[in-house]
Amino acid sequence: MTLKAAFIGLGAMGEPMAGHLKQRGLLYAVANRTHAKAETLARTLGVTAPMLAELAAQCEVIALCVTADADVLNTVDALAQHVKPGTIVIDHSTVAPDTAKQAAARLEAVGAHFLDAPVSGGVEGAKNGKLSIMVGGDAAVLERARPVLEAYALRITHLGDVGAGQATKAVNQVLVAGIAQAVCEGLALGEALGLDPERLIPTLGAGAAGNWFLDKRGATMLKNQFSVGFKLALLHKDLGIVRGIAEQAGTARNVIEQSLVDYAELMQQGHGDDDISGLIRLKRRHS
Repeated sequence: MTLKAAFIGLGAMGEPMAGHLKQRGLLYAVANRTHAKAETLARTLGVTAPMLAELAAQCEVIALCVTADADVLNTVDALAQHVKPGTIVIDHSTVAPDTAKQAAARLEAVGAHFLDAPVSGGVEGAKNGKLSIMVGGDAAVLERARPVLEAYALRITHLGDVGAGQATKAVNQVLVAGIAQAVCEGLALGEALGLDPERLIPTLGAGAAGNWFLDKRGATMLKNQFSVGFKLALLHKDLGIVRGIAEQAGTARNVIEQSLVDYAELMQQGHGDDDISGLIRLKRRHS
């Protein structure tokens, strides 16, 4: 039997993810903080855009991709009043593991299930249906929800109980921030030395320095094109969460702290909507 799914949060990631659900014949409804945006997409996709109460009562799997911890908990609270027992709520947002556990407890109290399932792969991954999804929660619940996740995933990994997905995303964001630091600093140096980007980037990419960020963002950042991907203000938000996790774990925070300072400076300059490769602006200053 086909699952009746809904998607809440229709930003740069959520809108294409909802589109993939429609292509699989799974999408029944969409919702968004700005209701007009949900209505517009609903007309485009041929689905409904009801209020959360109606959406919760009608759908078996509800995916959400929102900005902040409070948004997740507020949405879960709104859904919990109306969901049917057995409903699965999947959260693709990036929040603290403790927030995921709170959300799970609130849904468990009304007989519903929760999976924390943050994603990696950027806007391109969402558009291409090739996201890496890091899942925390009950394995049997994940299997029931798998057809929904497969609509936009290249890889789905069950990492443990609720909170494990967000813990993995925290690790992911440290790596993302550190790679961005290195690539932006290195390319700023290459630019200052007058090296040809069309030769430099493929050469670096073919060796030990090769990585996704260099491949996808190297050429665009050297052309001062910073509107292509994940907004640096959102990485700054994520790293604030990660800092707390690392403090509790007692591990080093050098990359986290430096990136928080750098992205805060860029936000103060008015560049918060830039892709994270906008970090090269600060690296050039010292070259």
